Amino acid sequence: MSTSLPAVRPRQRFPEISAVSWEHPADRAALQSLRAIPGVDDIIRKVLGMLGGERGIRLLFQGNAVRIGPAQFPKLWHLHTEVTTTFDWTVVPELYVSQTPFFNAGAYGIDTPFIVVHSAAVELLDDDELRVLLSHELGHVMSGHALYRTIAAILAMVSLGVLPVLAELVVLPVRLGFLEWSRKSELSADRAGLLGAQDIVAAQRLDMKMAGGGRGPGFAAQLNVDAFMQQAHEYASSSEGMDVVYKLLSTLALTHPMHTVRAAELQRWVGTGDYDRILRGEYVRRGNETEDRPWRDDVAAAGSYYAAEARELAGQLADAARRAAERARDAYKNAQKS
Repeated sequence: MSTSLPAVRPRQRFPEISAVSWEHPADRAALQSLRAIPGVDDIIRKVLGMLGGERGIRLLFQGNAVRIGPAQFPKLWHLHTEVTTTFDWTVVPELYVSQTPFFNAGAYGIDTPFIVVHSAAVELLDDDELRVLLSHELGHVMSGHALYRTIAAILAMVSLGVLPVLAELVVLPVRLGFLEWSRKSELSADRAGLLGAQDIVAAQRLDMKMAGGGRGPGFAAQLNVDAFMQQAHEYASSSEGMDVVYKLLSTLALTHPMHTVRAAELQRWVGTGDYDRILRGEYVRRGNETEDRPWRDDVAAAGSYYAAEARELAGQLADAARRAAERARDAYKNAQKS
C-alpha cells in the first residue's frame, strides 16, 4: 500500500546529547563577544517590548501561518517528530509553515522557541533535505539561539539611514555584532542538520538549492552537487587582486554565511573526524557533563579557529599583493621595451 510518509531509514540516535557536542567554537566566541558589547541588553529589551514579548512574537505566526500537526502537513510533522527523537529532545517545538515565495526557515521565541518554515522550502526540498532543514532549526533551539536570532533578524531589516546620527552610532556596533554571531551560529546549526539527517550529500544539496534552486521543469535534474562543491572550493581559494576584501565587505551585512562557504565548512568538519565520533556515541551529554565542561576548552577552540582564519586571511592578502606587484613589474618592463 502506498503512503505519503517518508520511507523508514535507520539513523543513529543521540540519547541526552548536548548542543556543545557540535557547536562551532566561533559561534560560542562570537556570542560571548556580542554579550560584551555596550548597549546590547537595552536593545534586546526595547525590541522585545515593541513586539509584545514571547506572546507577541508567537501571535505573529499564529495569526498568519499554518501550524503543522498530525492532520496538517502530516509528512512534515512526521519528519519533525522524527528529528526530535534523533536528538532525544523531549519537547517538540511548534512548527509553522508561512506562505513565502523566498526560501528560508527560522527558530524564534524566548522561553518556548518555535520553528517557521517558508512554503518555498516545502516545495523545493525532498524528504532527506527537509530532514536536514528541520534538524538545522532544532539545532538553533537546542543551542538557545532563538532569542538572539529573533533580534538579529529584526536588526538586519532596520535601515540605519532612518535613524538619527547619534542612534546610528550606538546601534551600528550592536547590529554588526549580532550579524557576526548570526553567521557563526549557522555553522553550528549546519552541523546539527547533518547529524539529524546523517547524509552529507543531502546537506550539500540543501545549500545548493538555497543558492540557486527553483520550481518547474527547468530545474528538474539540472543541479549537480559535485559541481557545486567544486564551485565552493573555487570561492574559498579565490584571492586574486581585491577578492579577499570584496568577500569580507559583501558578508558584513548578511545574517547567513555564503552558501558555498557553508557547504565547504561542513565538509571540513566531517574531515576532522568529529562527526564520526558523535555517530559512535562519543559526545557530551546534557546535565552535569555539560555544566562541568571546562570553559577554557571553548576559549581555546575559538582562539585556534580565529587564529587560523587570521593566518589564512593574511596569507591570501600577501599572495594577492605579491601577484599585483609581479603584474606591475611585468607591465613596467614591457613599457620599457616598447
